Amino acid sequence: MNPTVTITKRGEDRILRGHPWVYRSDIAAVTDAGAGEIVRVVSGGGGRHRHLGSAMYSDRSEIAIRMLTRSDEPINDGFWRGRLEQAISYRSAIQIESTETTAYRLVHGEGDLLPSLIVDRYGEYLVLQALSQATDRLQPVFVRHLIELTQPTGVLARNDPRVRLLEGLEQEVTLLSGEVPDRVAVREGGIEYEIDVWRGQKTGLFLDQRENRLAARSWARGRLLDCFSYHGGFALALASSCESVLALDISEEAVASIRANAARNRIANLDVRTANVFDELRELDRAGERFDTIVLDPPAFAKNKAAVTKAASGYKEINLRAMKLLAPGGVLVTCSCSYNVDEELFGAIIQQAAADAPADMVLVEKRMQGRDHPVLVGVPETHYLKCFILRKLR
Repeated sequence: MNPTVTITKRGEDRILRGHPWVYRSDIAAVTDAGAGEIVRVVSGGGGRHRHLGSAMYSDRSEIAIRMLTRSDEPINDGFWRGRLEQAISYRSAIQIESTETTAYRLVHGEGDLLPSLIVDRYGEYLVLQALSQATDRLQPVFVRHLIELTQPTGVLARNDPRVRLLEGLEQEVTLLSGEVPDRVAVREGGIEYEIDVWRGQKTGLFLDQRENRLAARSWARGRLLDCFSYHGGFALALASSCESVLALDISEEAVASIRANAARNRIANLDVRTANVFDELRELDRAGERFDTIVLDPPAFAKNKAAVTKAASGYKEINLRAMKLLAPGGVLVTCSCSYNVDEELFGAIIQQAAADAPADMVLVEKRMQGRDHPVLVGVPETHYLKCFILRKLR
């Protein structure tokens, strides 16, 4: 008998609305299905059995089902190759590499109908993340097709995110093919970075902000303050439009990376400090400092629903302080990568911060993650990055 998972009426309704995930609470029965297997999904509501398609199954995660298709299409080697070809063809169609960029996302999980699989391209190297039991089990298949389709010099598995623990999987970093050096040089929008794909955040760079950095460059001017700078993505991209740049990050390793990348790009108007951004914003305000452009790109403050209230307080604090530091006519680029803080809530936080600053702010652009990180309609979890560009009237 084929591995089969029977789901409740609520689970069926969720799939029919276009969401690929079914939670464990909506699993009615599991027949002959092991960890990470591809299963038939059927509905057991009302005593009837309706075939709903095929899915990846996890026997550990709260996300028990990740739908692959709502048809009878066979899930075989050709299926996986076709999905990968579709993802790669899309990146070619949006011409990422024509924008002086050699680092971008090649496969974006659910957004490319390849749930829980991430593949980033850094020049001639691929960095892969298999974030569920099924993608971990299928990793050799994906790697074989990726090598045939893209011919990389090396493929690295950055299977070290904590989310793998929820699947009962180990956190590990493994060379899967060829060679991948400790440091890799890439270009993004004309800026060259040397990054550590073995140990850096995510897979090495925050690739989802690339288009927002290009957009912010057209607004940037005067004195720039870049907060939570990490590798200096915004600071380096906006430096050519500004008189001076001050980049802040709490990590000494990140600060050293910013300095090295600034030197690599012959950027001389950039200063960098190791600092707690919350404390430094207060100190800059007390000192009477003012900036014409401020960027807030913090790490995710809310990694789960329970953290939303505390996260909202943190977002309000840094935005309020930034608005106080912003000179009239200045521009604030403020971001949130916390999925649990949705666009509506983030907008409300910005409004509250402006009221308390007090500052008259106008929203001039509302943006999201780059096009190589597509959002699957009906799946709000795939729309995680919010980027608001605001101008201070007074």
